[in-house]
Amino acid sequence: MYASFMLSEAKKWIRDSMTAFMLLYPLLFGIIGRWVIPWLTDTTGLNLDPYMDIVLAALTIMAAHIYGALVGFSILDDRDDHIFHSIQVTPLPIYQFVSFRLGLAMLLSFATGIYIPLFSNLIPLSWGEVILISAIASFSAPLVGLLMNAFAKNKMEGFAVMKGIVAILIIFPIASLFFTDAKEWFFAFAPGFWPAKAMSSIVRGDEGQTIGFYGYILLGLGYVLLLNMLVYTWFQKKTLQ
Repeated sequence: MYASFMLSEAKKWIRDSMTAFMLLYPLLFGIIGRWVIPWLTDTTGLNLDPYMDIVLAALTIMAAHIYGALVGFSILDDRDDHIFHSIQVTPLPIYQFVSFRLGLAMLLSFATGIYIPLFSNLIPLSWGEVILISAIASFSAPLVGLLMNAFAKNKMEGFAVMKGIVAILIIFPIASLFFTDAKEWFFAFAPGFWPAKAMSSIVRGDEGQTIGFYGYILLGLGYVLLLNMLVYTWFQKKTLQ
């Protein structure tokens, strides 16, 4: 059942030009990191080495948010087509139907979150560090999809909501990397804050980091899990009842 569902979802995404583009777009981030950034530094003479953690964090976080928007549009399509009403008369629970889509977005985000740091090779990271950072970052994907559907009723509204949500949830984590004291916690509400700070702690060491790599990972895991559960409950009340 799950294999056929995944195949059906993939066909659905590929048929739509916008979602097909969103599906492949994050793969370009690895290319940007590997070749475009070094080319810019060579041609302009800019020394971006002190900011490579910021560049890589931005690329990694954006990938998760794009896949979140992708699944958000997919769920909005289902709502426009009244798929949820049809599912209510089948043995398949709606939460399982929605959770599969959210899980698929997380899986894509996790895979891309591993690919971008390792392929771009902007900063030295171990496999273990990349996996932990990618795991935390991937939780942003279901969050974006759920928020889009909590605020929007159709794809047109969803597009406007997506731009606002993604802008806020990307800008705040990146901005936090310019703060080296307790002011960084002002940005901690954004789920991307935790993987961004964890990545930065590897590059900058203890300097300007309040809790260190594993602190950001562990606290971040608890926070993004709780946040996703709360937003999913809100999504249920707004759309499934």
